[in-house]
Amino acid sequence: MNIHDYIEQKLADRQAAGTYRQLRPESLLIDFCSNDYLGFARSARLYNLVAEEIASSKLFSSGSTGSRLLAGNTSYAEELEQEIANYHEAEAGLLFNSGYDANVGLLSSLPQRGDTVIHDELIHASIIDGIRLSYASRYNFKHNDLNSLEEKLKQAKGNIYVVVESIYSMDGDAAPLTAISKICKQYNAALIVDEAHATGVLGKGLVNQLNLEANVLARVITFGKALGCHGAIVLGNQSLRNYLVNFARSFIYTTAAPLHQLATIKMAYRLLQEDQDSLKKLYKNINLYTSQLPNFATSTSAIQTFILGSNEKAKATASMLQQQGMDVRPILSPTVAVGTERLRICLHAYNMTDEIMKLTNSLNNINNV
Repeated sequence: MNIHDYIEQKLADRQAAGTYRQLRPESLLIDFCSNDYLGFARSARLYNLVAEEIASSKLFSSGSTGSRLLAGNTSYAEELEQEIANYHEAEAGLLFNSGYDANVGLLSSLPQRGDTVIHDELIHASIIDGIRLSYASRYNFKHNDLNSLEEKLKQAKGNIYVVVESIYSMDGDAAPLTAISKICKQYNAALIVDEAHATGVLGKGLVNQLNLEANVLARVITFGKALGCHGAIVLGNQSLRNYLVNFARSFIYTTAAPLHQLATIKMAYRLLQEDQDSLKKLYKNINLYTSQLPNFATSTSAIQTFILGSNEKAKATASMLQQQGMDVRPILSPTVAVGTERLRICLHAYNMTDEIMKLTNSLNNINNV
């Protein structure tokens, strides 16, 4: 089979399985889909803060012109890294162009051949991709199952790394971080936590909330969710930062972020500290949603799930809700396990009460059919 036939066959297989994906234009429906939990991506206040910051900095470059190891580094970037690290009560941090870049850079460079990386079975794909590039041995443990984690730790060799998310992106549930950190200490394993869906929604993140900063080797903080912008930072000590500067290929071999991106990150953190109303509105909406679906709403985070059990049901239900004016997307296997196909519903500070009631009424009607 030649390469063109191979490509067409793989696409045909996806279509036959009902998992073929297409890009969609920007939606004009009620947003129950995006990760803009606090509404920062659409915030006029943030937009104006960024404009003021760029004007006051007197740095008008449209691009960074190179990687940070060449021409792309600035004092502005380094000061921002330290400012973010201080906010999250870490010693140091290193900015990456995306959460994917951060996870791939960290997990591909730190573990080595002969080491062991153990991760939750529901961990993000970017972490798995990074581990694969490291050539370390990789094991997964049952989701949030401490006994399963300990079984894998007993088999581990070399330097041991345990990788979890604080809030999981498909179920919205939290990792039992305190218990996990104790087990890691017992087995001399380094703990790495991805805080992508916790930052902003849980203030500084779950690690800070539980006072576990000293128990975690590295945290990955991404800015594309509740902070409403783009990029990520790996937090840790100064030695870890220096190590990543020298060994993380996704940092070394990419053009650095432009000033506008850095200014947006900086102002998003300022807005996060100033704007408590958005967080209150978000939790009011979460409480409303869960009160209307007590038998289905198992998460206290902004991410909710509605299990439908097959790709066909998930796609049909999402399509019906979209026709009713609500942007709800299906999550299909193999992204999630067979039998757990679902709607992934994201709640936001800017969702109105009548919008949430419209959604929950529709979901209750589906359940009663």
